[in-house]
Amino acid sequence: MKAGGRLNIVWALILFSLIILFHEFGHFLLAKKNGVTVVEFSLGMGPRILSREWHGTRYSWKLLPFGGSCMMLGEDEEESGEGSFGSKSVWARISIIAAGPVFNFILAFLLSLIIVGLYGYDPAVIRGVEEGSPAQEAGLQEGDIVTKMNGKRIYLAREVSNYISLHQGEDITLTYKHDGETNTVHIVPVQDEDGYYRMGVSVNVSYVKGNLLQVIKYSACEVRYWIDLSIESVRMLVTGKAGIKDMSGPVGVVSMIGETYTESAKVSMFAVVINMLNMGIFLSATLGVMNLLPLPALDGGRLVFLIIEAIRGKRVNPDKEAMVHFVGLMALMVLMVVVMYNDVARLL
Repeated sequence: MKAGGRLNIVWALILFSLIILFHEFGHFLLAKKNGVTVVEFSLGMGPRILSREWHGTRYSWKLLPFGGSCMMLGEDEEESGEGSFGSKSVWARISIIAAGPVFNFILAFLLSLIIVGLYGYDPAVIRGVEEGSPAQEAGLQEGDIVTKMNGKRIYLAREVSNYISLHQGEDITLTYKHDGETNTVHIVPVQDEDGYYRMGVSVNVSYVKGNLLQVIKYSACEVRYWIDLSIESVRMLVTGKAGIKDMSGPVGVVSMIGETYTESAKVSMFAVVINMLNMGIFLSATLGVMNLLPLPALDGGRLVFLIIEAIRGKRVNPDKEAMVHFVGLMALMVLMVVVMYNDVARLL
């Protein structure tokens, strides 16, 4: 294997490990805080490579570098003994399960702080308006700042082009600032020769440095951007606008990281670091969103059962819940195999 290929895999494993560890650390930290015994905290799946028990918890590094776990006493069974997951209040259990995705969002925010602090942010400033376009007819000018599109707050230049791409054929009520004054206009995009609906504005991504408060604000906006994009991707899958063939699994992500590394390395090591951090933000935010989906075996599915318990005041039968999660896990494994097959097929 060439050195470049090995580095691609190393970068991918570093990113995956960091993101998964932070996710599982969220569960771990809240479990410890609520007095739940953590039986095993592991990175990876399959047989153990390295393992050590310390203060009642086994810490393991497993063979397959995808996934991880924070196994808690009595998590999937009716266990009421001291230190068991089931012995804690429903709100304590909700906090433990929700902590994983929340920590993914926290990690995405921390990585965004580095990116925005070093590189800057991309304000939603209009860089150009096409002659005779709907945008020009509506009175938009170069230098105007887009603040809302159909009521959705806009902070970044990327959000403008993404909104147009994801809402093709829709009229747009656009709010913007011109010389400090806020205006709202109604725009009807028109189709170009390729069938793409356009407003007639260019909002090129151009980064600017900000002060401390702006770094914090736009780091949060960066995380919001990726969360919104992940939710939109799920919506497209549910509505049939995207299919399983459009999904990427670990193989596809490694390939994407490899391509990003290769192209960045042609520029500079600084570009490599920045783009790897960007990949980390994207993957961490996406993992957080996907884990909150109300599907069996995922954190979101577990939260559904806990919320039902909080409403009815009685726990769902643990055996039945465990069976639902087992079936969901098997379905997810099948989906993962299909997605990985598609990833490999695309590479070949």
